[in-house]
Amino acid sequence: MAFFETASCKFVPFSSQFTKKISSCSSGSLSNSEDIVLAAVSILKHHRSKSRWSNLRSLLGGKNCRLTADQFSEIVLQLRNTPHLSLGFFNFTRNHSLCSHTLFSYSTVIHILSRSRLKSQAQALIKSSMVVFSEAHHQESSTPVALFEALIKTYRVCDSAPFVFDLLVKACIDAKKIDAAIEIYKMLRSKNLLLRTSTCNSLIELVSKGRGCFRMYYLYKDIFGLNDDEGGKGSNGKSVVPNAATFNAVMVGFYREGLLEKVMEVWQEMESCGCVPNAYGYSMLMVVYSEYGNMEDAMKVRKEMENKCIKCDAVVYNTIIGGYCRIGEVGKAEEIYREMVTNGTESTCTTFEHLINGYCKTGDADSAMLLYKDMCRKGFIPENLTVNGIVRTLCDKDRVSTAMTFLRLLGNKHGVVLEDENHVRLIKATCQAGMMDEALRLQAEMAVKGFEPDSEIYGAFIDGYKKIGNDTMACKLRNEMLGQQTS
Repeated sequence: MAFFETASCKFVPFSSQFTKKISSCSSGSLSNSEDIVLAAVSILKHHRSKSRWSNLRSLLGGKNCRLTADQFSEIVLQLRNTPHLSLGFFNFTRNHSLCSHTLFSYSTVIHILSRSRLKSQAQALIKSSMVVFSEAHHQESSTPVALFEALIKTYRVCDSAPFVFDLLVKACIDAKKIDAAIEIYKMLRSKNLLLRTSTCNSLIELVSKGRGCFRMYYLYKDIFGLNDDEGGKGSNGKSVVPNAATFNAVMVGFYREGLLEKVMEVWQEMESCGCVPNAYGYSMLMVVYSEYGNMEDAMKVRKEMENKCIKCDAVVYNTIIGGYCRIGEVGKAEEIYREMVTNGTESTCTTFEHLINGYCKTGDADSAMLLYKDMCRKGFIPENLTVNGIVRTLCDKDRVSTAMTFLRLLGNKHGVVLEDENHVRLIKATCQAGMMDEALRLQAEMAVKGFEPDSEIYGAFIDGYKKIGNDTMACKLRNEMLGQQTS
């Protein structure tokens, strides 16, 4: 790459670095750095695996014979075409404390693994180095940048692969190191080097979640060359090009913060760039239409998908089902659900929750309960919101016993927590039904959560005790309520 031939920070070839004299080993047979390197390379290349490590321990086991990081790097450079052996040697020196490793010796192994396309091993070593050196120097924030600089300086001599920098940025993303990831991106860009689009997409998603949608959008524009004429271009004149996943990440960022109009703007931007949306992108557009209650346009989007031979997946089906349930047209939602099953698309927990909430919205408790049973048979666990919706619907239909049985079953099975509003609703319903023991149990649960009974709760208990003929308790509660009101 052109950059590495003209970089301001020149890399000094290893052959000129590793000529320092070292103290003689305990055997007395090796007197300088070159001897150590040649002996170690010979053992690693020519000895059988069973004897290789014991011979190395004999060579390096002397009190003054621990390898320097420079010596280690010279050795593994001569093993660059056997990356697994290089990694094995690195682990051997680390496990037996035979080398004082630095970011440069780590970088050498990372490059050797990268040039052989051993991406997972290279990334694991990147993550390990970030932990080791941040703990050693108590500089967690600066370690990724320092590692980047070491990788830059050792890149050409290791004949590495460009995606090594993607692996570094992805390691920062996995560790939620937003500032480090952005700084490395900017340093790469200043050297006219490009990250892969998939890495850029992951960085955009991280910034969206950690710094908000507007910071995310600015970064997106900066990466893909929308902030200036030179943005997004590498030393070869090529640009990093956004794909469908890029626009999906930006739309999700705006949708997460409720900015539906911005989602539409990004969709139009995607069309103007000539990028072909995928099923997830279409589902995002349908979500916006359904949030506005505009299912007619949402279905037009679906028709467009069919015309482009893009198959509906579970996300698309759930979007349509949720949209119809949201506006109370559960019958149409059921039609889409049946089509989903017929077409062999597996329903998800979200599918059932949309339908259950839709039936709760229309007051159809029986259908909601049937769907809940189907949901459980498929191994899905309902969210609190769904359970509370069923409880609310049962109470509104005066089916208090069913609601209590359902709640106790769910509480024992999934640890469901009732909403405060449903707690009050159930207390009033159980009191009205004369189920005073259940009402007291519910009130005790509210008390544990720190809620004191108000006049509405007192009134429900007073009416409940009067209903079962316990005037004494009703009078006692009335006096207690009046005493609290006057105190």
